[in-house]
Amino acid sequence: MIKRDYYEILSVEINASADEIKKSYRKLAMQYHPDRNPGDKDAEAKFKEAAEAYEALRNGEKREIYDRYGHEGLSGTGFRGFSGFEDIFSSFGDIFEDIFGFSNGGRRSRTAPRSGADLRYDLTMSFMDAAFGTSTDIEVEKFVKCWECGGTGAAQGTNPEICPNCGGRGQTTQTSGFFSISTTCPQCRGEGRIIKDPCKVCMGTGSARTKKTVHLKIPAGVETGTRLRLEKEGEEGEFGGPRGDLYVFIHVEPHKIFKRNGDDIFCQVPISITQATLGGHIEVPTLKSSEKIKIPKGTQSGKLFRLKGKGVPHLRGFGRGDQQIQVMVRIPTNLNKKQEGLLREFAKLNGE
Repeated sequence: MIKRDYYEILSVEINASADEIKKSYRKLAMQYHPDRNPGDKDAEAKFKEAAEAYEALRNGEKREIYDRYGHEGLSGTGFRGFSGFEDIFSSFGDIFEDIFGFSNGGRRSRTAPRSGADLRYDLTMSFMDAAFGTSTDIEVEKFVKCWECGGTGAAQGTNPEICPNCGGRGQTTQTSGFFSISTTCPQCRGEGRIIKDPCKVCMGTGSARTKKTVHLKIPAGVETGTRLRLEKEGEEGEFGGPRGDLYVFIHVEPHKIFKRNGDDIFCQVPISITQATLGGHIEVPTLKSSEKIKIPKGTQSGKLFRLKGKGVPHLRGFGRGDQQIQVMVRIPTNLNKKQEGLLREFAKLNGE
């Protein structure tokens, strides 16, 4: 099934502001909310579709990827939309609270396990390291479980207390018109517990920002745009949820001699007029050393020669690409009188 354009779904222009996108989504969420359309499968599908579009476009990084590469670009980052209403209400609790005065339709407590956020790291590396692979250490800044309180958020020697207002459920039931749903407890803000003496390191949040050194093994054959995924190296999950992942995006510096096209490499090599005319052998650079190639008599400027298996190793397989060498005939300058005379004699012999 072909996915619809996210801007089309939200009925906004491609240059719409974040406020315009949010306003449009609020309108659609109110129109197609499942509590307003019980049993309506079409409204349910449109509600999920609008939520997925908003999730992609409200995030500046995701929106930039979508604008450049479309749905396939987002799928490459691990974005798959939402699996159901649980995900939607959990992610957009603030939106539904704005619309209905309730936090999440009573469908999910804020203390339910949540996956940690994925992280992105942009790594710039040399042409040769990208071609043949390397290992390096990168330093990533992220939130982890607080080392002082062990993630409880409470100061050492103390523990969080059950919220007396909601009894630890994190929600209280309210009725408004034809809605009868649970709302976020105003006293504990949905946590189900109250911290009277917060940890001085994490200030009661249970997580603290730190820097971690991650060892990264980069396979041979990566190029600009290659994305490496390191599982469980993202941020800490909440309420027992799993850690997120770390995505490393590769950026390869240009080389002064070689250019790359897939797994093939290309370079230009100058030759003299006499080499082009009379032929011979020349030495050309390769990724690892150099090779001799034969120049046939009468070689024209711009002619391509190929060296099999001298390119970049295949990232997901065996073997290597090829190397293409383009010879460029170098025209001599500042000839002395003898050289100029010989060329004039040659021209006469050719009837020029």
